[in-house]
Amino acid sequence: MSYAVTITDLEWKYEHRKNFALKKVNLQIEENTFLGIVGANEHGKTSLVSAISGLIPHSYNGIYRGKVEVFGQVVQEMDALELATQVGLVFADPESQFTAMTVEEELVFGLENMGFELHEIRERLEWAAEITMIQDLLDKSPYDISGGQKQRVAIACVLAMNPPIIIMDEPTSMIDPLGKRLIFDILRKLKEAGDHTLIVIEHNVEQLAPLADQMLLVYEGNVDKIAPPREFFTDADYLNARGVVTPESTEFVQWLKAEAHVPPETPLPITLEEGIEITQQALKSRRQM
Repeated sequence: MSYAVTITDLEWKYEHRKNFALKKVNLQIEENTFLGIVGANEHGKTSLVSAISGLIPHSYNGIYRGKVEVFGQVVQEMDALELATQVGLVFADPESQFTAMTVEEELVFGLENMGFELHEIRERLEWAAEITMIQDLLDKSPYDISGGQKQRVAIACVLAMNPPIIIMDEPTSMIDPLGKRLIFDILRKLKEAGDHTLIVIEHNVEQLAPLADQMLLVYEGNVDKIAPPREFFTDADYLNARGVVTPESTEFVQWLKAEAHVPPETPLPITLEEGIEITQQALKSRRQM
């Protein structure tokens, strides 16, 4: 078993802040897996992924303790170019990443700075544009397109660099339902390809949970809980008290189990389809009684 990310006793406090944003965080993320991160706002989720990407401590002032490693390299000791080849970060606000006048220029900017040959730049551009469905946007300004399109462009910029670790910080928070669906379609394609370690902060647990290999709850700067999705959502009250909404199908089947309408060993659903199937079986069993 190899780990893409290893975090040891990580603590971080932003300059001029009273409290630590991260407190004694210890975490290992297996290579080529999907980690879903949830939790209420202002509890350390973005700080955690910023430490993995190297924004913390390279781009912020503060108190940093502990160690973060990507593929065995200490992030604090890596320069910006090294980090860019290993970790890509998509921000919640895509415009904060834009620097060029057209989408195509935006996609090739990082590749040119890294010295790729023209033919490889073209191959990466075409691949990233295809998987994010932005081929018709390449000649447009990244500032003059819709919110969902901007987010897909930001994702394409990271994919073009093709780092082994891809982090997305609330990629659907600022877009409409159609845009959300397209973002999750992209995540599904990346998960199925199995070539990247995916770390995604997202409040939409209904769509995040079916994709994740592990779910992680960040609460008050700590890794409060980490487990596979079916195990993660077993205690809805615990999660709700920490600002995490359990998928409705999961919570409903938990109620069915508590009321003895389904066997206690019934695995919890993490998709609507699984919840419907379990409910139908429960109704069928009652009719046969």
